[in-house]
Amino acid sequence: MPPMQYFAKAQSEFKPPLIANENAFLGDVVSSEPTNPDKPISGGFYRLEKGTPLEYTYSYDELKIIVEGHFYITDETGKEVKGEKGDVFFFPAGAKILFKTDDYGLGFFVGQRKKDTL
Repeated sequence: MPPMQYFAKAQSEFKPPLIANENAFLGDVVSSEPTNPDKPISGGFYRLEKGTPLEYTYSYDELKIIVEGHFYITDETGKEVKGEKGDVFFFPAGAKILFKTDDYGLGFFVGQRKKDTL
């Protein structure tokens, strides 16, 4: 049995890399892939700063909790929600989502995918 993993102060010290535009950052902190390669889950942080909205189509299921700031999140039906600290979202595989903010937002996610694959 593998030991527990601990990531001290990850919310404040982990800096996700730039993944799109000038303002969208995402990085995996941990993944179950090494111990469960058939059904991996990966978790990390997504940060969006004021600027270009990010359009994303999910190829996997994901849960996201907003931990700082806020996002305006719109799905393909046109439904828009202001996601704020403490709000939880579920994005099923195939969902087309638009993320935007007028300041910044930071979310912690857990996705059913291999580490560092989007």
